[in-house]
Amino acid sequence: MSGITAMNSGPSHYRDLQEQKKIDPKIEKTARDFEAVTLGEMLKPMFDTVDTSSGPFGGGSAEKQFRSLQVMELGKQIANSGGVGIAHRVYQKMVEMQKGGSRR
Repeated sequence: MSGITAMNSGPSHYRDLQEQKKIDPKIEKTARDFEAVTLGEMLKPMFDTVDTSSGPFGGGSAEKQFRSLQVMELGKQIANSGGVGIAHRVYQKMVEMQKGGSRR
């Protein structure tokens, strides 16, 4: 599924983007990547408190090393499944800034 398709099939806050029908794929990808990283950073503290010693892999240092990758992938999956609206707002702001010629 392409990023545009995922964006169009997401929650209702993407309907106005569907109506535009001029979704810039580069801006859309950047906005979605930003949301994925943001969600991953928000999820990190939650996973820091999880006791994995009784889990299927038994915890340990190797599991701790790969935990950050797991959390970042979880953030990507949430963002690619419609996210929480961060990508939508970032996309709108980036388009607005380009139209205005702003480079902030």
